[in-house]
Amino acid sequence: MTFQEQITEGIPSVLPQPKPYETNINHAPKRKEILSEDEKKLALRNALRYFEPKHHAELIPEFKEELEKYGRIYMYRLRPDYRMYARPISEYPGKSEQAKAIMLMIQNNLDYAVAQHPHELITYGGNGAVFSNWAQYRLTMKYLSEMTEEQTLVMYSGHPMGLFPSHKEAPRVVVTNGMMIPNYSRPDDWEKFNALGVTQYGQMTAGSYMYIGPQGIVHGTTITVLNGFRKIKTNPSGGLFVTSGLGGMSGAQPKAGTIAGCVTVCAEVNPKITRIRHEQGWIHEIVEDITLLVARVRKALKNKEIVSIAYLGNIVDVWERFDEEGLYIDLGSDQTSLHNPWAGGYYPTGFTFEESNEMMANNPEQFKIEVQKTLRRHAAAINKHTAKGTYFFDYGNAFLLEASRAGADVMAANGIDFKYPSYVQDIMGPMCFDYGFGPFRWVCTSGNPEDLAKTDKIACDVLEEMMKNSPSEIQQQMADNIQWIKGAQKNKLVVGSQARILYADAEGRTKIAEAFNQAIARDEIGYVVLGRDHHDVSGTDSPYRETSNIYDGSRFTSDMAIQNVIGDSFRGATWVSIHNGGGVGWGEVVNGGFGMVLDGSKEASRRLESMLFWDVNNGISRRSWARNEGAIFAIKRAMETQPLLKVTIPNLVDDALLNN
Repeated sequence: MTFQEQITEGIPSVLPQPKPYETNINHAPKRKEILSEDEKKLALRNALRYFEPKHHAELIPEFKEELEKYGRIYMYRLRPDYRMYARPISEYPGKSEQAKAIMLMIQNNLDYAVAQHPHELITYGGNGAVFSNWAQYRLTMKYLSEMTEEQTLVMYSGHPMGLFPSHKEAPRVVVTNGMMIPNYSRPDDWEKFNALGVTQYGQMTAGSYMYIGPQGIVHGTTITVLNGFRKIKTNPSGGLFVTSGLGGMSGAQPKAGTIAGCVTVCAEVNPKITRIRHEQGWIHEIVEDITLLVARVRKALKNKEIVSIAYLGNIVDVWERFDEEGLYIDLGSDQTSLHNPWAGGYYPTGFTFEESNEMMANNPEQFKIEVQKTLRRHAAAINKHTAKGTYFFDYGNAFLLEASRAGADVMAANGIDFKYPSYVQDIMGPMCFDYGFGPFRWVCTSGNPEDLAKTDKIACDVLEEMMKNSPSEIQQQMADNIQWIKGAQKNKLVVGSQARILYADAEGRTKIAEAFNQAIARDEIGYVVLGRDHHDVSGTDSPYRETSNIYDGSRFTSDMAIQNVIGDSFRGATWVSIHNGGGVGWGEVVNGGFGMVLDGSKEASRRLESMLFWDVNNGISRRSWARNEGAIFAIKRAMETQPLLKVTIPNLVDDALLNN
């Protein structure tokens, strides 16, 4: 069968032969045993819904074995035989170009070069799933190949509920992931209901079909590292940045450190993902011996090298040994997947990677004890360095949250706040999000690198022209992004699809998108998919990350994220998504995203102007109402440019009156 025939086939009427378990692939760890015997039968019934009754007798023992062996029913047998990657849009079957673009984006999320656990349909973060099983993938692709522009595909946590009549102006796909009744959003609830096959953890851009590989966070990390050094008034040259995590999004850290111009040490316990990042050029060197690491870092600092070094081992050992050796760390952070601490997101020290995985699956209570012991050691070692002047920031991965739950010394004197700020509180919030700057991204659906180079130039030209008249409050943001886009090709950021990201405000996003649409209309480039990370101005309500610099008490509400997706859906988005869970954990965040296909039409111009303006200014208005100074400036400026925008501005109270 051709690729197109396999896509349109969906779930085959004749079952494919079982596939061998490929040990060279980076697989998800075995999930904990959590289902009762009756619930295991329910999980099997749920999985068998996708298949004709004539196949049930054959599939039951196979699915039962998967459930027992891996803690989930992935339906490995249904993995397609074709190579998984983002093909040019012209190679996809279908009646709708918008639907073809979505197929492209789904396959990019599952590309072996992009996905963390591709055979388990997990893109990043240990549990950030595009689908829960391969039947869902096959059925979704079939629906997309049949879709017209008078239909909308409804996605329930990885399951394609079906194609429903709608209209041309409606989103082609609406995605929800993990939308639980609030009292059922504990970590074990995810384990249970995911094992039953009735919900999934879409992370942020994984279940939204908008992940573009580590590049998606490289830019944000680069800005964070640059501004971290600016904050401590230190030049990155000859400076040391220490962090951990190379899987998924965290793999961006060493590349960002290199672009910023410092020495970066990033610890990782997983040998496979470490080698992958090295092969992809995201890290320069791998060191497995802590003594050799100390010597290598001393040499790099002395020579002011710009180098990224992966330490294949536990990050706690790095912090502790560097303290013993008197190695000064300028910037420190952590980006292990601590939103998922008991299922592979963080590993205890003192055990091999294999021993930890075995303990996680077979003795989860002991694993939790060891993880929490390690978190206490981790925090204690960081405290020793910060006492010497190290600037440590929480990178929104729930490190401080889980460390506090483990009893680590991470709380401020008031017993309420953490002693270390999140990077959003100190850097990204006041410098970027409050002014509307966030991770705007695009994908060239032709798959042609020349199209990406053309869009880079278009974006750079737009930003340089805008900067001439930009107010002083956002000159630094503009300059950083122009520098970034000029170096994008040189830094070889593409993994998977021909994609790019830069931080832009509503004006910048709209002008860049319109310039793309005009270039498409002139046949200079192919169709472009617009999107963004959920880690943005408006899309996410996350009290310990995206909205951690909201100080009016509303950071634990999620009105903004819900309003964002509703507003995007009727202002022209091609697809929208809303998730429970993300980079800081299940039940800890609600986040929404979108995708928009530009085809060079007047309709696309109208849609992008309407939707992008809302998508950013929704968040600015909320931040303004929280009394964030930069956001008050930004929303007033937005009202000056758009007379139909009328936003309530807060009245400020004299603190002296409250303190009387």
